[in-house]
Parts: sequence; structure tokens; C-alpha cells
Amino acid sequence: MPSSPSGFRAGSGRLCLDFIRTLRHRGSGSATEELPDPMALAAWVSRFGPWESVPPDAADGRDAEARELREAIHALIAAARGPAGVGPSADVPRELVNRVAALPVPAPRLDGSGRPSWHAGDPVRAVLALIARDAVDLVGGPALDRVRECAGTDCQALFLDTSRPGTRRWCSMNTCGNKAKKQVLRDRAGTGGRSADPG
Repeated sequence: MPSSPSGFRAGSGRLCLDFIRTLRHRGSGSATEELPDPMALAAWVSRFGPWESVPPDAADGRDAEARELREAIHALIAAARGPAGVGPSADVPRELVNRVAALPVPAPRLDGSGRPSWHAGDPVRAVLALIARDAVDLVGGPALDRVRECAGTDCQALFLDTSRPGTRRWCSMNTCGNKAKKQVLRDRAGTGGRSADPG
């Protein structure tokens, strides 16, 4: 079932990380695909891209391409964060991300009143190119050291930790953080108050 635009998660700190969140609860039995069809992809691009709205038919035939890019970005980031870094094992996802990053991105244009707008012959592919370029910048730059995996056992979404100490544990305190704290309170109630604080 397609996701509504309001159902997509934002706030990871990077466009490419928001994009890979469209496979929610990755690796678990409750994994949820949020880009199952062109309509859902057009909704995501309308929310996260520079366009006010992208018609669903603009994403026709692009949803499988978007999911393939998403998984390549996830694999590339996972490799980069691993002990060996980006090496031969990441060649396939790296080449895919590089190929999409080379596509034309949205071009800015000023109208007669000085207001900017964005244009592309293929608006969905142009946003995929933006995502791929953001992934290249993230993997190849110092911000990679600040990428964290949410401590929520049923979440594990990646996010950019911009906190000063660099010790953020949750993708969002409003969701996973509060859920964990509520679980600690329930555990304490069941064990007479003996439980560790989740932080």
C-alpha cells in the first residue's frame, strides 16, 4: 500500500539518509517498503525535492530504479562505516551511485519577479541524482564519522549526529527515544525500580 507524503520520515540530517529510510525497519520481520510504486515515489520526490509537486506519471518506470539506488547507497554507507572501508566488496553499489550522481540535477531559474524555480527534463531522475551526489559527499567526507544507527531495536535507521558530544542514540527522541524510555519505565515498574536508564 503506497505511503502518503505525510508518512515519510525526515530529520536524519542528510537527504540520502532520509531516502534510505523509505525501507522502514530494515532487516526486521516488520520491514515496510514505502516506495512500492510510482505514486509513492512521486509523493516522496514532491516532499523532499525542490518541486512543489511532481505528478505520479513523472515517476512511471522509475520506482524500481529508485529502490535499486536506495539499496546501493545503504550498502555503500555500510561498507564505508565498516573496518575495511569502501573497497572491492563495495564496487557494485559504488559504481551505481556514481552513475546516478552523474545524471543532470535540477537547474535553477529566476522568473521576471526574481523568484527562483527549478527545472529538469526528468524531475524524478534529477532528484535521484541529487540523492546520489549527497551520498558521494557523505561517504567521501568527514561527516561520515557522525553517522549513527538508531539504538531502537526495531528501527536501526541511520542519522547524522550533530550533537556537540557526538553521543546521540536515537533517530528521534519523539519516536524511538520516547519508546525506549517508556519501556524502561515499564521494566522498572515490573522489577521494583531496578533498571538502567537508556540515556
